[in-house]
Amino acid sequence: MISNRESKFIKSLQLKKFRQLENQFVVEGAKNVLELLQSDLEVIRVFATNDFLSKYQERLSEYSEVLTEVKEADLKKVGSFTSNNAALALVKVPEQSEMDSSQSILAFDRIKDPGNLGTVIRIADWYGFKQIVCSTESVDCYNPKVISATMGSFARVQVHYADLGEILQKSKHVYGTTLQGDNIHELKFQEPAVVVFGNESEGLADDLRQYLTQEVFIPGYGGAESLNVAVSTAVFCDNFRRLLKFQ
Repeated sequence: MISNRESKFIKSLQLKKFRQLENQFVVEGAKNVLELLQSDLEVIRVFATNDFLSKYQERLSEYSEVLTEVKEADLKKVGSFTSNNAALALVKVPEQSEMDSSQSILAFDRIKDPGNLGTVIRIADWYGFKQIVCSTESVDCYNPKVISATMGSFARVQVHYADLGEILQKSKHVYGTTLQGDNIHELKFQEPAVVVFGNESEGLADDLRQYLTQEVFIPGYGGAESLNVAVSTAVFCDNFRRLLKFQ
């Protein structure tokens, strides 16, 4: 059972100010919680249904001291999911480590939609990018909708928040997605690189363009005006990895 006090606390973590105050965030659903339990993140509490506890008894054995069995209705009551028949965990926000400039990095300028950020974290994980950096105006990576959209990739990709201008001006190879750039299918890339993606509606800020060593365009063959930032990220990452392999 989840007490009234615990319920209020969990619900409060849906807001950024309380996540920052308590230094905790919420992970919901079977997939995300299982990925969490295999990571190095510090798990504070796990609330789980009997079915989930029975099915994953072995994996959960080392967390017995922080486990609480609850009903599905309890998880639905305190979480952000419309349905959750598995588990919900409270996790300590990890300390932000230094970015590794020896590896290529994906950067996002004022990304606002939680679903987009969660999806690009998942894409980064798929293509082997261990870290991404977002401008300070971007959505919080511990937003429940972001965590949900990552499908567990939040446990493997480090998200940093910084002044992008300061990051880019220190980087030798900076690629930015624009509508005026060179065709991505005809380019050669170099590593380590920083690949910058602009805001969903406004694109890349003008003050960041001065740091680009190459503007890159993803050619379209139909009538759509633009691509979603997550789709652009996937297309770019695929070409980036493919072209580097055959250079």
